[in-house]
Amino acid sequence: MDFKTTLQQSGLIAILRGLRPEQAQEIGERLYSAGFRLIEVPLNSPEPLESLRIMRETLPDDCLLGAGTVMSTDQVDAVKEAGGQLIVMPHSDPQVIKRAKALGMVCTPGVATPTEAFAALNVGADALKLFPAEQISPAIVKAWRAVVPADIPMLPVGGITPENMQEYLNNGANGFGLGSSLWKAGMTPVQVYEHATRFMDAWHHRSQ
Repeated sequence: MDFKTTLQQSGLIAILRGLRPEQAQEIGERLYSAGFRLIEVPLNSPEPLESLRIMRETLPDDCLLGAGTVMSTDQVDAVKEAGGQLIVMPHSDPQVIKRAKALGMVCTPGVATPTEAFAALNVGADALKLFPAEQISPAIVKAWRAVVPADIPMLPVGGITPENMQEYLNNGANGFGLGSSLWKAGMTPVQVYEHATRFMDAWHHRSQ
């Protein structure tokens, strides 16, 4: 299943900052059972590539996995080697985007202005991570949607809750990245599953 189809169906990217390898299989399985099909492990987590390898070995193939906080082309290579398919960035360095695309990976750079957004699209970005969403309101998303091509997903990240998703969706967002509101270090697998089901319920009950 390709990225855009997966995004249309499941809509939410789990951001597992702080995940440890010994937690990777169980947390990944809990998220998958709640309906998540897009998962990233930020590279500023403990042994992130090992966590990624474990999830790639234990989760079904229809779950797209990758890394976040990817800052360099060398890191793109390392994520690919670990089995990652998805590169998520806090910025929009064109060299990182180009490297990800050259390796056949999905790349979602972080952008905060239309200038950054179009520069990223010009070098092959698959989707736009609107970051931080706390400073990119639904009204701003609506203004962006008027100029960003309709087939390019816009994904607010930062401060997203089950309660504020709909307003973003009403104004042109296509999905979301979920960080500490979904997972943070110290949570039990049961807690993660409870949070995940709340988010996924909100996604599936959104107004079209």
